[in-house]
Amino acid sequence: MFTRTMNGFDKPVSLLGFGCMRFPTTEDGKIDRARAEAMLLRAHEMGVNYFDTAYPYHGGESEIVVGEVLKKLPRDSYFLTTKLPVWEIKSREDAEKMFEKQLGKLQQEYLDLYLLHAMGKDRFEEMEKAGVIDFMFDLKKQGRIKNVGFSFHDEYEVFEEWIRKYPWDACQIQFNFMDIENQAGTKGLKLAESLGIPVIVMEPIRGGSLCMYPDDLLNELNTLRPGLSKAAWALRFVASFENVKVILSGMSAEDQLEDNLKTFTEYVPMTEAELAGMGRLKEALDARVFNPCTGCRYCMPCPGGVDIPRSFRIWNEFGKYADAGHAKWEWGQLKDEEKPSNCLQCGACEEQCPQHISIREDLLRVTETIEKL
Repeated sequence: MFTRTMNGFDKPVSLLGFGCMRFPTTEDGKIDRARAEAMLLRAHEMGVNYFDTAYPYHGGESEIVVGEVLKKLPRDSYFLTTKLPVWEIKSREDAEKMFEKQLGKLQQEYLDLYLLHAMGKDRFEEMEKAGVIDFMFDLKKQGRIKNVGFSFHDEYEVFEEWIRKYPWDACQIQFNFMDIENQAGTKGLKLAESLGIPVIVMEPIRGGSLCMYPDDLLNELNTLRPGLSKAAWALRFVASFENVKVILSGMSAEDQLEDNLKTFTEYVPMTEAELAGMGRLKEALDARVFNPCTGCRYCMPCPGGVDIPRSFRIWNEFGKYADAGHAKWEWGQLKDEEKPSNCLQCGACEEQCPQHISIREDLLRVTETIEKL
């Protein structure tokens, strides 16, 4: 298993980390515990020593299952990370109670890394004001956690402000070959490296979307290195950044686990030709969008209440990746009053659009495309 050294960890960490967010499930939606345990133990046997969970994963069941399985292994043979669900925390006392609850579920005396979960500007400010960030560093002083960090979902400017503000031991960001300019992006990755802060990457395969595009788009890369899966190409791209110390993969089936194990036990760094090919793959996927919406929001607010940029984002991501499951899930997250069916056909949005998109017409096409899935 390919490993990298990471500040604050007493031995090398596996470049492949087991993300415990997408375990196989039974018909009732609960974790299939027998399969999950077998997969966790198989990963550990093959050299995976980094396991990442969080309070809300699988409706709160993930921490319990992970704790039960890892309890069977020597404590010094793995690193364990979980995250503080900041949306449930209003005070330091709340954070203290939550930490004790999580530690109990995991059956652990300490954590190797404890992260503030899904942070953005507002949440950083709230946690700072409530004394929760200070609490995290106090836990480290007490030895109850070895390292302090945060997982991040916001814009680069927010990332830069807050990563500079505290002596973080690690940060976790969304990063993949399609998101190099989104959220923290490549700029954030390089900034963290300049500050000596190691990076853990989540969503390297974009929740599976980067395995959904048509096979023929991989033809060029297959001529350079035949036989690799779409997942392997995506993972190897992320691994090409040296300050990425762990790449989390949320594996929900045995074949995914075996493919990822193969990628990182036979790991070969990307060549310049392969990196260039990945760039052209990104261009090909970007070209599959239905319209050129950039999400600038000049069209907002909509008099009818439609969330125009989000509707187009869902539509365009489906165009890129052909991931029907994710598109349907995203559509379900839109409030009924925000959906394109509420368009008044007034045209106010089109007067403001710098891309000169036929927004009214395209909103009809969005509904037709997504609701047929």
